[in-house]
Amino acid sequence: MNATTPSGGRATVLRAMLQSPSVMLGAAILLCILIIGLSAPFLHTLSPDEINPSVRNKLPGYEATLRDDEGNKFNFVHLMGTDSLGRDVYSRVVYGARVSLLIGATVAALSAAIGLVLGLLSGYFRWVDAVVMRVMDGLMAIPAILLALSMVALLNAGLSTVILAITLTEIPRVVRLVRSVVLSVREEPYVEAAISSGTPTHVLLVRHILPNTIAPLIVQTTYIAAHAILVEAVLSFLGVGISPETPTWGNIMAEGRALFVMLPHNIFFPGVFLATTVLAVNLFGDGLRDLLDPRMRKRL
Repeated sequence: MNATTPSGGRATVLRAMLQSPSVMLGAAILLCILIIGLSAPFLHTLSPDEINPSVRNKLPGYEATLRDDEGNKFNFVHLMGTDSLGRDVYSRVVYGARVSLLIGATVAALSAAIGLVLGLLSGYFRWVDAVVMRVMDGLMAIPAILLALSMVALLNAGLSTVILAITLTEIPRVVRLVRSVVLSVREEPYVEAAISSGTPTHVLLVRHILPNTIAPLIVQTTYIAAHAILVEAVLSFLGVGISPETPTWGNIMAEGRALFVMLPHNIFFPGVFLATTVLAVNLFGDGLRDLLDPRMRKRL
């Protein structure tokens, strides 16, 4: 098959991704964290909300004698210690990976989908652009954290509220990106020829303009996912995010900050997981940017 065909182009990009250290390292780390989160019940963990006052504030490696549901005793090593309520930090960190990755993926998908539609319409129709961009400018004028805090304060705190609040702060980025691509592409000769030949607007947008937005949108989506994970951690750390009963990395660090000097493990371990995940997503996004940008591919 000729390399100039779409299938050949996709195969070339796929081979380049497999040869990119940044993409492969980021993907490998993310895959490991995803597997850890999904396999939490099988990784020698306790229930993340199980309270045991007899083992409160224990250091990593503490071995305790516990009882199962049937009353049988068993020894359990708290690999990452326990918090002020006697909950196993290791179990909460592992289960917290689920929530953090879910928020990152959901916010990225929602903001990309909504921003793509608004960006296409705004870049192509002048009257839509005048309305949409003024709204986006207003949203971007408010700091993302402050806007998210306001949304959570107006609504009941919870997973769906946090996702909605963070998504609202990320949509303007996608809209501005897609709009800039559309404004550039609509001046291309092949688009003008399609317009002159009477191509319906919806066909023009989907077939001729939309494909040009996919590559930059994919890269932007990875950065949105990383930022969403961080914002969720900040909101939970401030006590206005997801309820403390739900294990998230931000909640775990928030609960451990009062005893950070004496018991730093309550913040250290979830902080390491948080930093590693964000780093992996950024590595993956940087690698995709280099591969999907024709100018960068020429340098590589």
